[in-house]
Amino acid sequence: MSFLMLDLEGTVLAADEAQLLQSPRVGGLILFSRNFSSRAQLIELVASVRKVRPDILIAVDHEGGRVQRFRDGFTQVPAMGDILPAAGGDMNLACRYATELGFLMAVELLACDIDLSFAPVLDVNGISEVIGRRGFSSKPEEVALLGGAFIRGMEAAGMRAVGKHFPGHGSVQADSHVAMPVDSRSADEVLNFDMVPFKSLIAEGKLNGVMPAHVVYDKLDPNPAGFSRFWLQDKLRGELEFDGVIFSDDLGMEGASFAGGYVARAKAALDAGCDMILVCNNREGALEVLGAEFADDASRRNAASLRPDAARALASLDNLSRWEKARELALTIGYRA
Repeated sequence: MSFLMLDLEGTVLAADEAQLLQSPRVGGLILFSRNFSSRAQLIELVASVRKVRPDILIAVDHEGGRVQRFRDGFTQVPAMGDILPAAGGDMNLACRYATELGFLMAVELLACDIDLSFAPVLDVNGISEVIGRRGFSSKPEEVALLGGAFIRGMEAAGMRAVGKHFPGHGSVQADSHVAMPVDSRSADEVLNFDMVPFKSLIAEGKLNGVMPAHVVYDKLDPNPAGFSRFWLQDKLRGELEFDGVIFSDDLGMEGASFAGGYVARAKAALDAGCDMILVCNNREGALEVLGAEFADDASRRNAASLRPDAARALASLDNLSRWEKARELALTIGYRA
């Protein structure tokens, strides 16, 4: 089973990278800003990857706002937290905006043969240094409504949705890229506040994938959510009845270091219930994981199931009128760093 998502070092596919992508353990590729110099170059890079592995899932963090990996030749999508203020607090209007921006984000990626953006962010905006205006709102119910609207736009374009960072990263200050955040609020606050958008959208069948947070919620479990059977099995699979794909967040982040080296991190994430693990920005770590022994697990979901709805994607790429109107909306709302 292909359970590993890797990255590339530059703007062209190197010979050793092409060889790595052919490993049966590799099922995904994530792209970063360093892999992009122009839209034409990006299309050529993706085509070279497809030549080696036609079935690979190609993903990117392209949420809008400050987290948008590709710029020149792409519309700058506003931060999700700017949508409701741009609508003057009118939730119905904001949901219409969110839907069109979801369509815009998705269709521009699909036009480059990129399958997936890890979006939307469903964290309730609180005190987090790394979330901030990446979140739709500071109110869980508003996050659920706007997140669901954004997903409708993604779906209309043919793209699947991956909600992050389960059960919620917004109420802990530290950035899990560089620290090990610990959320010491009560179980009730975490479960009945931060987890609300995930619970709501899973119940509506809106999420095809989920990415857990590298955060410890110490009143509930001693392990970060992405390495916790409590969060991934008891809560996500059990209580919420989520049957989609669980992606780890990047195992190179500081929030994953508690588990040890890269092989230990990979085993801990897979044992907890992740279906696909991301090993990025550390080629040596990725090679260690590729060379290690892992138990086969027939219950793992196939991340390739998140590749786009082909017929819908083709139709959306022909819908220039909708793209133009969505682009105009994005430019009207504007981008603030």
